[in-house]
Amino acid sequence: MGYKIAIVGKGGVGKTTIAGTLSRLFARNGYRVIAIDADPSMNLSTAIGISNEDLKKIKPISEQKKIIEERAGTQGGVFVLNPKVDDLPDKFQVIGPDGVRLLVMGTVQTPASGCMCPDNALIRALIYHLILETKDVVILDMVAGIEHLGRGTAKAVDAMIIVVEPGNRSIVLAKTIRDLASELGIKKIFLVGNKISSDFELDFIKNKAKELGIEVLSNIPLDQKIKEADLKSIAPIDNDENSKGIEVIKYLYEQIIMNIEKRV
Repeated sequence: MGYKIAIVGKGGVGKTTIAGTLSRLFARNGYRVIAIDADPSMNLSTAIGISNEDLKKIKPISEQKKIIEERAGTQGGVFVLNPKVDDLPDKFQVIGPDGVRLLVMGTVQTPASGCMCPDNALIRALIYHLILETKDVVILDMVAGIEHLGRGTAKAVDAMIIVVEPGNRSIVLAKTIRDLASELGIKKIFLVGNKISSDFELDFIKNKAKELGIEVLSNIPLDQKIKEADLKSIAPIDNDENSKGIEVIKYLYEQIIMNIEKRV
């Protein structure tokens, strides 16, 4: 059975670490995993543990100008809204540890997030294809605005995980994301607290989640081993898979499956 999980949140909250670790955990448990880096910072490769040699092979989809023009440019003066993309995953994926397959969407330079330029059309079509037409586990590390999810695609997302840290700006953005996700038809929206270093911060997350009406799946403690992994430029799960933070992400993995399989 495949799952489609979108992970979103303010920059710096640790969503990429969580997305990369979850990708590895799903793969270790026998799932065929596609990890999609749809965040302009493009750091998911490190969180997964892609080697330096394989990093050189990564080709962001947004930089494939020839393919973008061929598939999503204008043909006979008519803009192509639904370009062919089913062959692209095999062409541009990089295989990481535990068999996780990574696709990097790249940065789309547009004056407005809603711009339906060829770059956006191709990326949206690719995400649409992967979510609706594959039986794989698809984990999306997304920019906070989640603009690449159209209404039809969003309804097929099994769960949206909003990652927050103790702080009001993170919570305000979480509310915006929740509202947008609800409008798009996503039914299972959850909160994950991260980088929590005290009972006061834990209570802050719990209270804010209650105000927002969002279920908290787990609260991940501030973990120096995860920070250490970042300094070493290696995947946190490879640095110390038994650290307190990784142990909670393992629990999060179980919670995600359990909650997805619950009836709405």
